[in-house]
Amino acid sequence: MRYITAGESHGPQLTTIIEGVPSNLPFSVEKINAQLERRQKGHGRGRRMQIEKDQVKVLSGVRHGYTTGAPITLVVENNDWKHWQGIMSAEPVEDGEQRRRVSRPRPGHADLNGAIKYHQRDMRNILERSSARETTMRVAVGAVGRLLLEAFGITVAGQVLQIGEVKAERVELPIAEHIARTEESPVRCLDKQAEVLMMQAIDKAKEDGDSLGGLVEVRVEGVPIGLGSHVQWDRKLDGKLAQAVMSIQAFKGVEIGIGFEAAGRPGSQVHDAITWSKEEGYRRESNRAGGIEGGMTNGMPIIVRGVMKPIPTLYKPLMSVDIDTKEAFSASIERSDSCAVPAASVVAEAVVAWEIAQAMCEKFPSDSLDDMLENVRQYREYTERF
Repeated sequence: MRYITAGESHGPQLTTIIEGVPSNLPFSVEKINAQLERRQKGHGRGRRMQIEKDQVKVLSGVRHGYTTGAPITLVVENNDWKHWQGIMSAEPVEDGEQRRRVSRPRPGHADLNGAIKYHQRDMRNILERSSARETTMRVAVGAVGRLLLEAFGITVAGQVLQIGEVKAERVELPIAEHIARTEESPVRCLDKQAEVLMMQAIDKAKEDGDSLGGLVEVRVEGVPIGLGSHVQWDRKLDGKLAQAVMSIQAFKGVEIGIGFEAAGRPGSQVHDAITWSKEEGYRRESNRAGGIEGGMTNGMPIIVRGVMKPIPTLYKPLMSVDIDTKEAFSASIERSDSCAVPAASVVAEAVVAWEIAQAMCEKFPSDSLDDMLENVRQYREYTERF
């Protein structure tokens, strides 16, 4: 499976085309919209989320509630487009009519690097595409991946473990309860005490014209043994997951299992002892590896964490340089959130869900869901006998 996204933050719409989804997969627009709604929530979100009410439109690849095997085209319209039609028009305009040109790059953004790379004197041509608004479509794509994973009893959940200096206690719950509890939290945190402190920290940052980052975790349960591969670098599933999470706007670090903590432990406290029982087959006594060994799933829950830096758009902006005059100025201000970590948790779930769904299709390649279900059933029986 593969996909591509298109669209600008203040353009008419966001679009994705997804190829390789097996036919006869039950397709739910309602479930995709539910994921889009989750992305728009969270304490610390800005005014843009009050304007947009993201709803997906299906333009191809689905008929009467089932995928056909053809490419799936999804679209989400930008409600704010009506205020930006002149600024973002695809038609040529007279020089005097151009508005909202950006000549002052914002530190921490793609503005200056992208302008130099693509020979753009108006950095709006960079910031409109590099905006995290693009993650709308990645959540939609991830929601399609979730539909496929559901067919095989695979569940994806996320949580926020840190915002700013506030760290939550990591709580272990059955995954259904985990999902229910995080949905009730304005910051998607399972630690109620930390939740209150996180919200206070976000409010303080907003009052100060500043922003906060944090740490999110994604958990995947029900994954069969053997997704990914050890035989080539680009087939290792942990590498693909790391790339997917790092590709989210503002993410600067990824770990799987105990991750960076492994650097300070002896091997006896890093690796997971293997057990076998007639009822459960092969298992690990612990899950420090985060469900992946040798680039492949080992049957334990997959645990992936990502670090999101504070959003670089500040209402008390850092200094920058005007590309026209080369004089020092305060950086441009675009409408932004004071903290998007709770929303980023949803995006992280989506990109992880997609990678696992893609790995399932690589391991069990089939044109139809019916064949894929049978292949997975036979494989699970084989692994139980091994």
